[in-house]
Order: sequence, then structure tokens, then C-alpha cells
Amino acid sequence: METFAQIVASRAGDDAPGLCFEDQQWTWDQVLREGAVRAAALRSAVPAPAGRQVHVGVLLENVPDYVFWIVAASLADAVVVGLNASRSAAEIAQDARHADVDLIVTEPRLGHLAGDIGGVRIHDVLSPAYDDWLAPHRGAEVPAESALPDPDRLAMLLFSSGSTGAPKAVIVSQGRLGRLTRTITDRVRMRRDSVTYLCMPLFHGNAVMMNLAPAIAMGATVAMTRKFSASGFAEDIHRYGATYVNYVGRALSYVLTRPEGPPDRAGTLELAFGTEASETDVRLFGERFGCEVMEGYGLSEGVFRINRTPDTPVGSLGLPAGGVDVRVLDEATGEECPRARFDSGGRLVDAAAVGQMVAVGAAPTFEGYYKNAGAMADRVRGDDFWSGDLAYRDVAGYFYFAGRSSDWLRVDSENFSAAPVERVIQRLSWVAAAPVYAVPDPRTGDNVMVALELEPSVSFDPAAFGEFLAAQPDFGAKWWPTYVRVVDRMPLTGSGKIDKAPLRRAAWRTPDQVWMRVGRTAEYRLLDAEGRDRIEAETAEHRGASPLSTH
Repeated sequence: METFAQIVASRAGDDAPGLCFEDQQWTWDQVLREGAVRAAALRSAVPAPAGRQVHVGVLLENVPDYVFWIVAASLADAVVVGLNASRSAAEIAQDARHADVDLIVTEPRLGHLAGDIGGVRIHDVLSPAYDDWLAPHRGAEVPAESALPDPDRLAMLLFSSGSTGAPKAVIVSQGRLGRLTRTITDRVRMRRDSVTYLCMPLFHGNAVMMNLAPAIAMGATVAMTRKFSASGFAEDIHRYGATYVNYVGRALSYVLTRPEGPPDRAGTLELAFGTEASETDVRLFGERFGCEVMEGYGLSEGVFRINRTPDTPVGSLGLPAGGVDVRVLDEATGEECPRARFDSGGRLVDAAAVGQMVAVGAAPTFEGYYKNAGAMADRVRGDDFWSGDLAYRDVAGYFYFAGRSSDWLRVDSENFSAAPVERVIQRLSWVAAAPVYAVPDPRTGDNVMVALELEPSVSFDPAAFGEFLAAQPDFGAKWWPTYVRVVDRMPLTGSGKIDKAPLRRAAWRTPDQVWMRVGRTAEYRLLDAEGRDRIEAETAEHRGASPLSTH
């Protein structure tokens, strides 16, 4: 079985351009040599603890040293622990302790986030002390293949995005990362002459698995930027001659808010591969850059992927890849949900079709969460792997995403998921994002709330919003948002996905404008302090507690 370390070591002697960053460039052989230097320094400074490998915490933005340390860890049989710089110092300290980090590499702009981590050696990659530490190991040899780690050794601990709870450290072995790299290399059509644009954060699995690792495997060129920038995206694509980019979450939407430039449609970009972009953004991005946009569903946990095929219906995730038996199961009974039926307007007829995506018999392929038995129990039930994501499946077998397992809403005794509601609202051309979530009804069950981020220079028009929803034949009667919150900018996880947790916690208690539906009409009125007090009083009368403490 080929390991990721073997893929990394295969770049020895490769003098083709490997890594570009700002005005600097390294060949792949030079990248490998930089990794060998750090591997030697690591071995000299940090002995392997009893019973496990050395864990290197990387608290960096996308800078060359991040790539060098990913290479170094594989050469040294160590484990890269990606630390999310968008989290607080206390949260990062908690993550580092949980992942048994032995050493941290960081940089001045992020060093303050490492201040709460005690008893761990910290290296600032821009300090003279760091250069002094590496200097004796310049010229270190790349280990022979026989000295590289075995397939079952850990390569990385990748924290999940945290969009549905506390982040979990996903175990990624050398063998799994090696297998996945070859699979993804074919999937994204990576070539020797490809130029990838790496703008997603390297602490997240998407950037490593969907960009860096396949580029290493093929010896393609990686053009890397410190962090994603909507304003700098097109300029970078054209400057580097990028042919491929990976994305997650809102990235395409943000790029599309920027004015189109003359080079965009005649540029070099061939393929954008990612997840969670809207159908509209996929279409508009492809038109603007003259490229193919390929959406796929995957998990940091691995186990299964769902990819689109040429016959995939609009709005569908597609079909499971590699022959994995994926089903939609009822979360309460474990029984398979009925196939989805749609009415003449295209609306899902029966909410019973929505359940959790489960890879039947595939649990043994899940490598687990590091030191987290509770999270493991949520995912592994017998031989089956429960994804935590909701979906429904049509009669032809195509899967449709229906949100996270926390995205169920119950309104007037009807259960439904947030994703179909979001898809309808996002048809509005002036809506940039529309996450839907449950807030407590003052009496019982849930109310629907949506947060709207509008396109630039657009103001919320409550009349147009209500009229639009009333005109949609596939918009369910129970789906109407009771509350509409207008935000300047969505809260995001470190990987760029919308974070609904703070939206749920705040509900209508926010300085942002909140509009409330008038009865069962299409009219919305601005919610004022007096209106908020009435909601609180009604809730206290019927539920006996703050509404935000009951949900």
C-alpha cells in the first residue's frame, strides 16, 4: 500500500516548479529538502513519547513553512496537527492539549493565540532562534524508503470545521492519505503541467486532500496565498496561470461579488472543485471564468464520497463513488427512509423521506476521532457509519442534501430540514446567503428563522421578500420564516462554512435588523424592543424559561 510519505519522497530530484508564494519559488526537490531539514531538527529536539508519535501543532496561515512541515512530519514519522487560527487562544489551547501536541510552530501575527498553551515548545518561524535551530541540519538527507512510516502510522489530525458542535480531531493515517491522494488526483484531472491555486486554509482537510496532496503526487505547481481573498482571487489566478482551484462554503459567492475583469473569461482556469456552493454560484462562476465547476460531497472522516455524474438532476449531490452502499436511514428506527416523491411544483411531498446518510457496512474504514469515544459512538453503530448529515433520495437513487443532523425543524407538528428552505430563498438574485435555522416558538416546537446576507449595495425589501416566497410553488406552508435577520457578514467557521451556532444562540436578540412575519400573511414588519419583550413574556408564560435556554 502506497503511503503519503512515499508520495512526498517521490519528488526527490524534481527540479520543476513546486511551490510559489508571493515573489518566492521552490522546486519540488527544494521543498523536499526543506522538509528533510525540519524532520532532522524535530528528531533531534523532541523524542517520541512512549506509545505514540510526536505531534506537531501547526498554527500558521498558508505560508511556505506550513507545506515544509507537512513534508517534514511524513519524513520524520510525526503527526501534523492543524490548529485553526480562527479560534480563540483558549479554544486553541484546548485543541492542542486534546491532540497531545508536543511542539508548536507559529508566526508573529498568530503567536498570541499560543499564549495559553503551557509546557509546549513554541517556535516562531520568522525568529532568528528558529533559523538557529534549523541551521545544524541544513543538508539533511531524505530518509530511505525503508525508513519511511508504515501505512497504519498517523499522518495528520485534522479538526472538523465545528459547524455542528465542538471540533473533533479526525485521524488520518499514512495509508488512507496515500490512497485518497491517488483517487483525488484522477478525480480532479491533475496533470504534471497543472497549476493549482491554494487559497483554502491548510489546517482543513479540503486544502490538503483536494489540492496540495494531488499536486505533490503529480509534481504539479502549487501557487499558494496566505489566505483567501475575494478581491485578490482573479488577479492571482491570472498572475500564476492557475488551471485548478479547490473551494468550500461561500468562496465562489464572495468572488462573484467582485467586478469582472477583462481577462476572466479568457483565463487559464479549467476546473474548480469543491462543496456547498449554490447552483446559481456554480453557474455564474463557470460562466465568468470559462471553467468547469464540479461539486462533490465528502467528509474529513473519509468513508464515502458522493459525486455528480452527467445525468445528475439539478440540486442533487449525485451518486456514491466507488460502490459504497450509502442509504438514507431514519435516525430513530434505523430503517431505510422511503424514496422521495415530489409534487408538480417540485416540492418534497413527504418529510419521512429525509434521514441521515449512512454508509452501510463501511464503519471499519473509518479511522476514528482522536481520544473521543463519545463522538465515535455517534458515527459508528455496528458495522455502519452514520455521517451526521441529512439527505433524501429520489426513485432513481440520486441523493439530495438536507442539512446537518442539527438542522431539523418542527413547526406545527411537521418535521422538515433547513436545506430545501434555503435553496428556495437563495433563488432571490439579491440574496448572497440565507442560512435557515430553528428558534423556539413561544408556546411549543420551533419557529423558522433565516439570516440574510445581501448582495452589495442592496437593502432588504420585506414586501418583495414576502411576495417572492408566496409565488414559489415548491415553498411549503410551514417553511415561512417567522423571523428574518439581516446581517452585514455571516459568521463563518475557519474553513469558510457558515456557522449557524451563534445565529441560533442570538435568535432575535441582536442589534441587527430583525423582521417578523405578520400572522400567516406574506407581510413582514420590523421587530422593535416592545415586540421582543412580548415574545419573551409569552415564552415565559407558556414555557417557563428564556426561549434561548430551551433550544
